[in-house]
Amino acid sequence: MPNQKPDEVATFIAKRDRAFKPIIALSGPPPLRRRAAAVNDRFPSLVRSITHQLLATSAATTIHARVVDACGGVVNVDTIIATGAEKLHAAGLNRTKAQAMVDLAHDVRDSRVDLARHGRMSDLDIVQDVASVRGIGPWTVEMLLIFRMGRPDVLPVTDYGVRKGFALTFQRIPKTRPLAAEDLPKPEVLLKRGKRWAPFRSVASWYLWRACDLAKSTAPSGRSSLQ
Repeated sequence: MPNQKPDEVATFIAKRDRAFKPIIALSGPPPLRRRAAAVNDRFPSLVRSITHQLLATSAATTIHARVVDACGGVVNVDTIIATGAEKLHAAGLNRTKAQAMVDLAHDVRDSRVDLARHGRMSDLDIVQDVASVRGIGPWTVEMLLIFRMGRPDVLPVTDYGVRKGFALTFQRIPKTRPLAAEDLPKPEVLLKRGKRWAPFRSVASWYLWRACDLAKSTAPSGRSSLQ
């Protein structure tokens, strides 16, 4: 279903899964699909995603700014290698992330990870290619696919916001208590339900993130009015 307009995608998702209707009604159409990132943008985007792994957005943003400063204001393969893992760690990254950035830079430089080919590769092949670097998991690559390469059918089943949005939208949880860890769906639950949303699972993910935003803004208790 190529070249669908945002409102057509929203209508498609609402028809395939009625539980999305309240979120779509409150949020409107999804953002326009981004153009695929230029090859030179892919590496810095991956560096940003590595920084954000398992961190709150505010903390990750602060640390990433320090990483950029450590690299002299420009993040690319050469500056990450020149900066080195120790200086990246000193900027606020844990040692695993710092080493993963350096290892990725070396693999890109030596064409073991070929970012130039990614535009012609499937989502799964791209995930496997980049996640072959120790310390980089599928989530990091999925963020690149969604937000920089404009891939329309990516469902990051380990993403906390997606899991929380799913719990708020699909699970009957009493509004008198906050969400608990056991309320969050397992990846296989998301994968099974997500089959309904193909080929627009990236947009469905955006609506699940929106469910989290709406939960904050529409209910003083922090619980969503979507249920």
